[in-house]
Amino acid sequence: SDSENWQILFDPTFVKYGLAVKYTSAALKLAAPPIVEPEITVGTMWEDYLIWKQPQLQPTTFQFKFNSTFTNALKGLVWDGKTKSFTGSQNSVWDLPLCPSVTDLILAHKMSADSKSNLFSSLSEAFTRLQSQGKTKLAVNPFAIVSTIAENKTDKYKSVVDTEGSVNYRWWDKEDTEKNLAERDRRAFTKDERDIIIKAFYESTRHGDRKAAPLIEFLFLTGCRPGEAFALEWKDLFMGKDGDYIRFSKSYNGQIKNVQVTKTGDIRIFKMYPKLRELLLRIKPATAQPNDLVFTNTRGDAYNSGCIGIVWNGKPETDKNGIRNENPGVVSRLVASTLISRYLSPYHARHTFITLMAQAGTDLFLLATACGNSVEVIQRHYLGVNENAQFPDI
Repeated sequence: SDSENWQILFDPTFVKYGLAVKYTSAALKLAAPPIVEPEITVGTMWEDYLIWKQPQLQPTTFQFKFNSTFTNALKGLVWDGKTKSFTGSQNSVWDLPLCPSVTDLILAHKMSADSKSNLFSSLSEAFTRLQSQGKTKLAVNPFAIVSTIAENKTDKYKSVVDTEGSVNYRWWDKEDTEKNLAERDRRAFTKDERDIIIKAFYESTRHGDRKAAPLIEFLFLTGCRPGEAFALEWKDLFMGKDGDYIRFSKSYNGQIKNVQVTKTGDIRIFKMYPKLRELLLRIKPATAQPNDLVFTNTRGDAYNSGCIGIVWNGKPETDKNGIRNENPGVVSRLVASTLISRYLSPYHARHTFITLMAQAGTDLFLLATACGNSVEVIQRHYLGVNENAQFPDI
């Protein structure tokens, strides 16, 4: 060790010292650098999480929220309304190893505040699960920290505004917690407009419109959600000495061609009344079997939102010269001819039923349980839409 050339003279294999057999293997093992396992990527964590999470979710929630919206956000994909396709951005974290900095890229992704909050909650759950399996070296959950910071920065006295800058509600207003936009938009047709729409479907010159007429009338007379009507079978209708009622226990989603539980997960009993009972007796085929669908389209298949949208609103068509022409649906034609005051979607048949029934003095508990709603929601959102309501002079 006193020599300046000791590093050159030293034999690390110990052969020249006669110690090779006994010590070389151990020495080499000590000298070898430790093998560092790479950190798992965000994409790998997420895919493993989806496999575990899928059985816990409704098919539509899994497909459109977790497997589409959230997955696309992690891949940095943004929907382009002009090209009708997803395009990449600089915010992809899919192939990045887990680390605190990935949260900044996710926060920069363009998506609604609610969706971003839900995404971070899911990522936090995915990380906690990963950590419990010993598959990550990170000691702190980066997604939980971001969620906490976001919550702490929320100003409870700040008014909530929409994308156009209009105030939706102020801090003293009670926020509508319903996430479904179709449920939140509770505008309704008048009774006369409802009857005009139903009549127009039955009297249309188009076969598809007339075929859909009983379904449209049923939606207006029950206030059920469209998917619940699409899935309705004759065995769900009970007409006899024990009473006349409908059992709403399932819903059909045409986009993924799947029958699932109702939106609230409950089985509802809807008591029939004369006008509704007459409709069902009129359309029931003599050969109807218990498992047959009550409403089928012109091909004999289950209806879906797309089918109803075409007969209700219309479908843009392109002629042989490539010129795009609008082919309006029944309700669009009624609006154009000023026979009804405004256009509302098929979902508003539900809001129309609840509004008319609530204003007619129907027992609110009966109405709420029959429609899968709450008395509080009906009192706050449906009874208040009658601008002509007045206190009696007592």
